[in-house]
Amino acid sequence: MIISKSPIIPKSREFLLNGEKLTAPVYSFDTIVVGSGAAGLNCADLVAALSDDATVAIVTEGLNMGTSRNTGSDKQTYYKLTLSGDTPDSVGDMAKSLFDGGSTDGDLALCEAAGSTRAFMRLVMLGVPFPYNDYGEFAGYQTDHDTRTRATSCGPLTSKYMTEALEKSVRQKDIPIFDGYRVTKLLTHGDTPRDDAPCGDIACGVVAVAPETAGAFNEYGLVVFSADNIVWATGGPSAIYAATVYPESQTCAHGVLLSAGAMAQNLTESQYGLASVKFRWNLSGTYQQVLPRYYSTAPDGSDEREFLSDYFPDIKKRLTAVFKKGYQWPFDPAKLCIQLENGIGYGSSLVDIAVYNERRSGRRVYMDFRRNMSDAETSDGSLDFALLEDEAYTYLKNSGGLSGLPIERLAAMNSPAIELYRSHGIDLYTEPLEIDMCAQHNNGGFSVGTDYESANIANLYIVGEAAGVFGIHRPGGSALNSTQVGSLRAAEHIAYKSKCACNSDSGAGLNIQSELNAQPELTALPELTALPDDLGDLSKISDDGLDRDAILVLRQTYAERMTACGAFMRDRDKIADAIDLTKEELARFDSYAARDAYLCAELAINRDILVTQLAYLTAIAAYIDDGGKSRGSYLVTRGEPDLDAPTPIDREHFDKVGEIRLSDGEFVTAFRPVHPIPERENWFERVYNAYREKHGQ
Repeated sequence: MIISKSPIIPKSREFLLNGEKLTAPVYSFDTIVVGSGAAGLNCADLVAALSDDATVAIVTEGLNMGTSRNTGSDKQTYYKLTLSGDTPDSVGDMAKSLFDGGSTDGDLALCEAAGSTRAFMRLVMLGVPFPYNDYGEFAGYQTDHDTRTRATSCGPLTSKYMTEALEKSVRQKDIPIFDGYRVTKLLTHGDTPRDDAPCGDIACGVVAVAPETAGAFNEYGLVVFSADNIVWATGGPSAIYAATVYPESQTCAHGVLLSAGAMAQNLTESQYGLASVKFRWNLSGTYQQVLPRYYSTAPDGSDEREFLSDYFPDIKKRLTAVFKKGYQWPFDPAKLCIQLENGIGYGSSLVDIAVYNERRSGRRVYMDFRRNMSDAETSDGSLDFALLEDEAYTYLKNSGGLSGLPIERLAAMNSPAIELYRSHGIDLYTEPLEIDMCAQHNNGGFSVGTDYESANIANLYIVGEAAGVFGIHRPGGSALNSTQVGSLRAAEHIAYKSKCACNSDSGAGLNIQSELNAQPELTALPELTALPDDLGDLSKISDDGLDRDAILVLRQTYAERMTACGAFMRDRDKIADAIDLTKEELARFDSYAARDAYLCAELAINRDILVTQLAYLTAIAAYIDDGGKSRGSYLVTRGEPDLDAPTPIDREHFDKVGEIRLSDGEFVTAFRPVHPIPERENWFERVYNAYREKHGQ
């Protein structure tokens, strides 16, 4: 389906695919944005706004399928420069907070900090309801891995509100949206890139599968898009894990760029934490701070027991750990058993280990808001507040949460958190939440420069979670800030190139058009007469091919293997076995066929998942082989971890970035030093004159 008020008529071109002639439609735009979350919508909107005559389109597997539309937490956080109160803050301070997370490039941290206020205020002006006081200050709170009160929130659905506001702006500009188009291949050519671009290939288009178009041009639904700029905004590697809080509707598109040779970095660094499984949602913040009861059962619901007592010596330490899990939500090996001057401290991440062990033993695990922990109850079932440490008690008191039951405390402190589950058919007043340890966010991704252009493929921009701008730790909510800042910088760079081309005689390779219904000559794909051979998988249709159930069974097998060894518990021997099995599955993939064009797209997703898993597993193995230990949000184990002793935390790689790319059919890895935070020019007259010269003023 093409969403646009203007008619868009493609050119029909004949290509060779594995030696056979095939006719495919070719749509040509100056800029193609792949993905329709907060990053993709913002970039498309800004490219159209900043480039007067350039054409832009969005190509998406599903307009409402991504993480931005479908995930959140108790109060989903947006991280920005402090805009309230009397506490000093600065771009430099915020950049340092991002940089101090470890394995983070300082130039990118500075960009993310410097652009935060512009990006945030743009969302405000588009109507995203961030709260402010009577004087216009945008009140904030402190989030994890931060030293200020930079965090803000619209409640559980912050990113959903962002996408709705951005989509409205996109539609007002009549930016065409190709909805239901699964991109399966990045097209590049090897001409000499621009002087200001990275060395390597140049992106010039994409191939997509659009099953609804099957039969119109070819029986497979293959569609080609020609573009001078490709913006990749497809989110994280969502479907590579079985235990995940990514929405089921979002799959994985990293494999497309990995197969094209795009450099990636810090693929080792993901966040994992507790989430509900019936409806996928992060259980952070207020969900933990109201101190719910944790228990597990046998698969049939029998043998109920409160298992956290196996990990904590007394109820006071157990309550403290659960409370802290609210703002220490991601698993952190440094928050297991901590060596203190007066003995061992019991950290909040022991709760994660306890849940994981119960699940691994075949039991089902629940958070229950209907009752307090049994040994924290008074005679009438209320919570004995005398058992709380000062931090938890003060927080509950100040938040109006000194009610008897967890559900009453949640209603008093954050009633939208209850309504969220009710809107998905779950009543926290009458039923518990089944939970698991889940993958939630990849801090790594593809390597980009300060304009969010790929480190080694020119004219390819990568924004949102797909961009590898974070390292070991990141402040909560910084991912949403990154969606807006990265897409802003990419859009500005695309517009700047367009302006330079219009003002010079050397505009070869740029294809600026003013009418969408007058598709231009295909200057971005002048020599393309044959589609890449590996697209042949998408044309394998057979009556005895795989049906949807068989394809999904394979996908689940891949995901379970990854969760078992490449999530927050990582054993080198198991990773080696998984790498071998993944390579074997990729080798046999050519033998698979699908029963129809719709299932060809599903098969393409399976291959993408396998390629992505292989890259991630290879990066993890390389890190461990280089001496890497537990850090961030994962444990490196050799057998069962010793939970009664402090966990060795990696320090040797704190100032290094792990890079990986496909070369001659194999993933190769290397470590390099992080880029420091740049020394920069801030004397106004110099900045002013440099800006005028760059922008031709």
